[in-house]
Amino acid sequence: MTRAVAAQRGSLAGRALKVRSAVRQMDGALLVSVALLSVIGALLVWSSTRTWAAGAPTGLINKHLLNLGIGWVLFAVIATADARKLQAYAPLAYLAALVTLGLVLTPLGATINGSHSWILLGGGFAFQPSETAKPALILMLAMLLHRPVEGTDRPRGLDVVLALVATAIPITLVLLQPDLGTTMVFCVILVGVLVFSGLRKRWLALLGLAAAGGAVAVWALDVLKPYQVARFTAFVNPDVDPRGVGYNSTQALIAIGSGELFGKGLFRGGQTMGRFVPEQHTDFIFTVAGEEFGFVGSIAVVILLGVVLLRGLRIARMCEDRFGMMVAVGVVTWLAFQTFINIGMTIGIMPITGLPLPFVSYGGTATFANMIAIGMLQAIHIRARSFR
Repeated sequence: MTRAVAAQRGSLAGRALKVRSAVRQMDGALLVSVALLSVIGALLVWSSTRTWAAGAPTGLINKHLLNLGIGWVLFAVIATADARKLQAYAPLAYLAALVTLGLVLTPLGATINGSHSWILLGGGFAFQPSETAKPALILMLAMLLHRPVEGTDRPRGLDVVLALVATAIPITLVLLQPDLGTTMVFCVILVGVLVFSGLRKRWLALLGLAAAGGAVAVWALDVLKPYQVARFTAFVNPDVDPRGVGYNSTQALIAIGSGELFGKGLFRGGQTMGRFVPEQHTDFIFTVAGEEFGFVGSIAVVILLGVVLLRGLRIARMCEDRFGMMVAVGVVTWLAFQTFINIGMTIGIMPITGLPLPFVSYGGTATFANMIAIGMLQAIHIRARSFR
């Protein structure tokens, strides 16, 4: 009994020592930037929901803080784990993602905000499988493409085909929901990983032509829902229906512009308090930053997001193994695209697609997916440092 207790204590002590060592080797700038974005996001969610959360002014912010807590736990578990486990568990994570995406299309699925993308869990909580499918797809693509042809730095043709198939399956499941924004994210992740895998330019050109053809087919075959088509119409001409499809874009620009240089102050935004901007705690959270923190505060958010992306690229560059490099590139591509689209649609330079702002927007599954992605970056960073 004494030996068993001693062995258990020794195991716990070894684990604690390993965790402390991992924490010391983490990318500090990346960690601090994500933490600051989480705090800013919580303040903006609180401000945008405190006057209207159904029957309980603090209900949504409390739920958001709970989601953040779970997200940071997921981050800690993944960041302190051996990065080699990411490759070992990639097929399992990918398979789990496909299963949950398939469940959405069964009676277990639920429709929220016009998209049949959710599984209700009870107690006011819901799970969106398309969000957790993003890191799962990145791991699968990296596993398929990290082994180059002998004597070169290019992936094998068969592996490229498998990567295309691996991406096409979740894209098909997501299009059936339909969720155009997530479909675009999947496509961008695939392109980012393929470009950095060393794929020949003629392959990339062919894939570009195929993507263009697919986009035309989606439009011609009426795959998009009427509200999705209306969003593109409003983007081309916001004045075509200022009280209808163009309303969101118009109100978003008014909210951001009214903040001027330094903003009106936290909890003092007229557009925010009056709920003139729909979904201002999720898709349009950047309008709250623009109105209440002004141009200076908005730029601070953009800078912090830029630091996250730059540190991710730095981690990719310092990787000694191709798998880690591709995972880092996939994460950066995903976060960069989603950041650009979200901020772009609030300032009128991109169509509305329903993609949240990473680390800032209210959300449960999206928050978990973002923190899992940062955990993967930190795990890869720790392994790269150990090599050096």
